[in-house]
Amino acid sequence: MSSSASVIRTDGLTKKFGRVTAVDAVGLDVREGDVYGFLGANGSGKTTTVRMLLGLVLATSGSIEVLGEPMPASGRDVLTRVGALVEGPAAYPHLSGRANLALLDSAGPDGPRRTRDRRIEESLERVGLAQVDRRPVRAYSLGMRQRLGLAGALLRRPRLLVLDEPTNGLDPQGINEIRRLLLELNREGTTVFLSSHLLGEIEQLCTRVGVLDGGRLVLQDEMDALRGPTGRTEVRTPDPARAREVLASITDVDVEPADDGLLVRGLDPADLNDRLVSAGVRVSGLAPERRRLEDVVLAATTSGTDRFGREGERP
Repeated sequence: MSSSASVIRTDGLTKKFGRVTAVDAVGLDVREGDVYGFLGANGSGKTTTVRMLLGLVLATSGSIEVLGEPMPASGRDVLTRVGALVEGPAAYPHLSGRANLALLDSAGPDGPRRTRDRRIEESLERVGLAQVDRRPVRAYSLGMRQRLGLAGALLRRPRLLVLDEPTNGLDPQGINEIRRLLLELNREGTTVFLSSHLLGEIEQLCTRVGVLDGGRLVLQDEMDALRGPTGRTEVRTPDPARAREVLASITDVDVEPADDGLLVRGLDPADLNDRLVSAGVRVSGLAPERRRLEDVVLAATTSGTDRFGREGERP
């Protein structure tokens, strides 16, 4: 991934509103093929940053490149290759979803009329609105409006997809459907930039993560690196008491209880397994314990994870 071309790059990106610094010298590095999670508590500056990337808000200082071109100077060309959903979908409430997408498509320079109907149909199908798109948008639920906004972002089959809280208002089934869709689009070659305050959403979807705290980028790395091994081994066993008894006599071995068994430090996993099995302890699984994204974020931020949401929560 490190050799991939940059799709979004910022240097010293700063936005001030009067005396308030909303975004402070942010240096993003989003690479071709990433599912990049832009994580931050509500009010951390995520949406302001996204709006600057798309040329909707002018930066106070710093530079932005999107798809290798400077923004907002090259916005007219760049944005034809970018799909975006920011701060909720906009739509004409008296028109159907299909009619809204037709208007949205005709507003762009690369939406030939001969392919418009097919692309609209494909976009509605992908977000699960093919059967309900003829009703007026004012009759849509919040989740359906989110799906329509995502359909609009997909109309031009973008190289880059920029999404701000895309699962807002969706039920658990809808959230899972959107997750599957984003991963499918990524496999097809679309780079995804996903802004969210939901730790679980970022942890399940993303290959690379940036964490914003109080307007500053405090963390940016590959997900695998952030969730690296802790040095302990997770032991799954139906007989944790017997396993602890066996391990208690071994010098320099630390054992802690876990939900499905034990966490063990100080023994190689193969040696650990041999000792337990030889003592008659049933072992159903052994795996290196990995750091939780929540713990990594908590260590890097001053706001703490109490301001970050988990599944089903909206702080």
